[in-house]
Amino acid sequence: MKTHILTGKPVLTSLKPLDLSTCTKQDILDYFENSYDLHETLFTSLNDDNVFYMCPDRLRLPLIFYFAHTAVVYVNKLMLARLLKERVNIEFETMFETGVDEMSWDDTENYRMGGSYKWPSIQTVVEYRQQVRNIIKNIIQETPLQLPITMDSPWWAMVMGFEHDRIHLETSSVLIRQLPVDMVTKPDGWVYGPMKHDQGVKENPIIQMEATDVTLGKPENFPSYGWDNEYGLFDCHVPRFESSKYPITNRWFLEFVKDGGYNKRELWTEDGWQWKEFKQAKHPSFWVCDKGCKGNCGASLSDYSHCQPSNNNNDFHNKNKQGVSGYWYRAMFDELELPMDWPVEVTYHEAKAYCAWKGPEFRLPAEAERHVMRGTKKTETESTSCDIIYQDTIPANLNMQYGSSTPVNLYPANDAGFCDVYGNVWEWHEDHFNGFNGFHTHHLYDDFSSPCFDGKHYMILGGSWISTGDLASRFARYAFRPHFIQHLGFRVVRNTDNSEQANLPIRVISNDTFVLGLGETKSNINFDTTEVELMAVPSTNYHYVYESDVSLFGILQLEFGFRESMPRVLAEYNSMLTKLFDIVPGSCAVFGSGAGQLAFLLSRNYDTVLGVEICARFVDASIKLQTDQSLSLPDPYNQNQTFTLDSDVKTKNIVFKQLTWIPNEISPNDLVLMTHLHRVQNPQAWLLRLWEITKSTGLAVIASIDNKWTPKELTPILSDKLQLVRCDEIEFETDKSRLTATVTAWKHH
Repeated sequence: MKTHILTGKPVLTSLKPLDLSTCTKQDILDYFENSYDLHETLFTSLNDDNVFYMCPDRLRLPLIFYFAHTAVVYVNKLMLARLLKERVNIEFETMFETGVDEMSWDDTENYRMGGSYKWPSIQTVVEYRQQVRNIIKNIIQETPLQLPITMDSPWWAMVMGFEHDRIHLETSSVLIRQLPVDMVTKPDGWVYGPMKHDQGVKENPIIQMEATDVTLGKPENFPSYGWDNEYGLFDCHVPRFESSKYPITNRWFLEFVKDGGYNKRELWTEDGWQWKEFKQAKHPSFWVCDKGCKGNCGASLSDYSHCQPSNNNNDFHNKNKQGVSGYWYRAMFDELELPMDWPVEVTYHEAKAYCAWKGPEFRLPAEAERHVMRGTKKTETESTSCDIIYQDTIPANLNMQYGSSTPVNLYPANDAGFCDVYGNVWEWHEDHFNGFNGFHTHHLYDDFSSPCFDGKHYMILGGSWISTGDLASRFARYAFRPHFIQHLGFRVVRNTDNSEQANLPIRVISNDTFVLGLGETKSNINFDTTEVELMAVPSTNYHYVYESDVSLFGILQLEFGFRESMPRVLAEYNSMLTKLFDIVPGSCAVFGSGAGQLAFLLSRNYDTVLGVEICARFVDASIKLQTDQSLSLPDPYNQNQTFTLDSDVKTKNIVFKQLTWIPNEISPNDLVLMTHLHRVQNPQAWLLRLWEITKSTGLAVIASIDNKWTPKELTPILSDKLQLVRCDEIEFETDKSRLTATVTAWKHH
């Protein structure tokens, strides 16, 4: 084990999550140390420091990023919660702040993967992790604790860090599992599950479930940590259905492979077939053959594949050729005989193809059906004891009881007759990832879930063998794009009530989304909607619904269509303010840049202007205006209208970015303007870092178009770092009348 990377002790067992109504400071400290130690212990499996700079997945970042990332998130969230007063290392807290969620299976490698990016040394990162560990221990010991810890408590940020750490324990394990096997060594004490239990599993019985009603969603006051998408409520009627008792195992998926399933176009969705052809996939990613299959690694590992051709000196593959299955299996640190009774791990595309191969009536479960399969559950009124992850003895392959999957019959069936409804591997579902009724984001992590409510992320439920903390909770809801590789399998379902067949309890997002660089993209729906009716609902990400062609035309008209438009009045007002407060016209940032007019007008006076917008359609329009000086769009009557820039704007001074939060990459500016609080999901999230992106000699200006953000509302959020220096009402022109906006100006104390 590479113990030189540890800032604590090697640990391979996980504690229960915190009960936020009863936990002590010692409980919190112990859970933090356990979370931090687990993450570091996983990385001791890397044989050499050079492996930290490898890219096991060409669509992800090098492992050094994930090793540092969790410590950085602690710092960034504790800064937002004001539990931490000063940064530890702003360079690291920028470099390691944000990972990737690749749009497609054929994305190009991130530039940081290709070696052009200078990553810091392992020793420097270890020293940083040690600093952060010491700081967090001190905060836990010195900060007054008031129970229960709720979403409004600064301690919520601390627990958020613990659970984020545990998310990356799992995601990093998937990346390490993709490395060449000779680059890793199984840590001492890491135990794989048994290959077989009892007489083995030859059949997969189908269990019928009667129609019922379910209510999904976690109570807001439940005393455990939860991510934003878990809260809210959703009531649903689930028609009669039947499902396989077990997840699909390697044994049963092997039948699909041997029957030529990967070569039968008719079994695959359109996207699935394109992915399969691009990947040249012949079997699941963690199966191993001797055919030299195309690998998934990036950068210097781009030529690597687990499926190395056999030769006289390759003892493993020579043995493999004599095996019954023709395949071996890549576990975390070793290649094993294909464990027939372990669940297969596949992408959504492969799972859908298998369902089609089984028969046209088969599909993946709905999220609501999954809750029915869980059988009798304790009520939430019984507090944390109702959640499987809080049990003293967990009857599932969860919480690192093993360092791998296990036979699907190892744990007993629940009272509904199903095995592995929790743990072993996550399972794909047909539903798009979306919030429940009443969904709202948290100000400390406004964009944790909502960017994925795009009709292109599919629900995964149940947790895996390495799921701990919130990941292993009964309330956990996560999602991935359909091409992602995870410890992730599936089971099959079919309807049995023909009278209700047209009303499947599958929630899909009804609206299309606009993606910068791609344009409008359709929600992925893999059903013939002329045959069945799904539960089509709008995205609970407000921006995906808001940013339509109509809203784009409207904002262009408001910004460019009037002599005294809001951007023109605000630009003049800020010119007055900068003179009044002697602000240097160097750098300026506009949050809520819309179609770009305010940024264009400010470019006449500022050396650099950053225009930040959430809505991709608006950023796209801004960039087109910047390039072409004008933009033509049809109005509501289908008549083209042209919007033109002023001749004296300096378009080369401007950069437009689509951002869903204020990242550390935005450096302090002489002037910061915020104009979009009336149309963001969580205004507080955009205000928390306002002080940090405004220079000590600079000015922050907030324009409240709906007049809701006055000094009374802003002062409690900003006053510890910024002081109010001016408040005015300004008038601007619209197509209906002249309106007023409240504008406040703020400077550092």
